[in-house]
Amino acid sequence: MSDVLQQLAEVLEERKGADPDSSYVAKLYAKGLDAILKKIGEEATETVMAAKDGVAEKIVYEMADLWFHSMVLLAQQGLGPDDVLRELQRRFGLSGLEEKANRSR
Repeated sequence: MSDVLQQLAEVLEERKGADPDSSYVAKLYAKGLDAILKKIGEEATETVMAAKDGVAEKIVYEMADLWFHSMVLLAQQGLGPDDVLRELQRRFGLSGLEEKANRSR
């Protein structure tokens, strides 16, 4: 499944050079960081609302939107899914409490 993330990352990278009138993602890039962050905030809120409703299909749908827009942010910042996956791998095997304590040092 991580192949899907890599494929999406490649498409998002390609969209950086696209005409904003031809692509939703290119339009987001053209609007800049604040527009991307606003969209992530909207999608996070919709994900929370879907979770409160408890309908699995809605949760998955909204989470896909949140992941998508988070990946737009990563690409805009010159990052990709592998960067996040490496961080998750680094944390693997640490307790959440231990990881959090390490952040405050």
